[in-house]
Amino acid sequence: MIFSILIPQGKFRYDIQQILCFKYQSQTSQVLKSFTNIGIREEYRSDEDNMIDEFFIPCFETCVEYDRCIEYLSIDMLKTIFTEYDNFKNGRAKLRIVAGHRFRPKDLDMITVLLSKSKNPLEKRNIKDESLWLVRRGFERGQIELKIAMSDIEMVEDSFTDKIGIFRDGRGHAVAYISSARSSFGTRKKSYEAIDVYTSWGDATRVQKKMATFEKLWRNRMPHINVYNFDHVAKNGHLKYWTEWVMHE
Repeated sequence: MIFSILIPQGKFRYDIQQILCFKYQSQTSQVLKSFTNIGIREEYRSDEDNMIDEFFIPCFETCVEYDRCIEYLSIDMLKTIFTEYDNFKNGRAKLRIVAGHRFRPKDLDMITVLLSKSKNPLEKRNIKDESLWLVRRGFERGQIELKIAMSDIEMVEDSFTDKIGIFRDGRGHAVAYISSARSSFGTRKKSYEAIDVYTSWGDATRVQKKMATFEKLWRNRMPHINVYNFDHVAKNGHLKYWTEWVMHE
């Protein structure tokens, strides 16, 4: 089925067939995997399910693009994705992230280094961690795109709390989910989390809405939310340390 997203206000229109059929670099040269073969359920709870093995790993291994909104972005998320999944490591999948403007100190410092315009910033700091080099390469070739979202403090609380995730495969399918977690997937540390999952072949309307929400955020067209490139936010001093990070370590 071919369908389109029409955002209210009539400002812009997306052809979902074009978005879902996105194929990154050499993805077209291999057999494309499908989410429909995974056996995706409507809900996962960390107290009952192994959501990493049953949901996240199969989706990461299958996707050609992953869009994520997260309140607190961690460097561990980026390292995990680019070391554990060949489609990302080999440049066949793309990652777009909209994150809040608060970070743990080590995450903000390292992401700043990885996005540095200077030549060989990891060599200058004598960083030999291969996973960080893979993430740096992802940024350099445009495989990872990062934007920062900040709420309009005059209208809402000064926090960005959207927790949408959207996977796309190379066969025109999408899987969207809403997560209860405030920080990003990247480790197997035990903490309660619940996710509601929607598929383009089982609940197309909800998937359209989640995709539309992400695109509005990405294009900075969401009311009371300002979304900027990382460089712009860093240059204007809007990036902050997450003061609660010690309690979550």
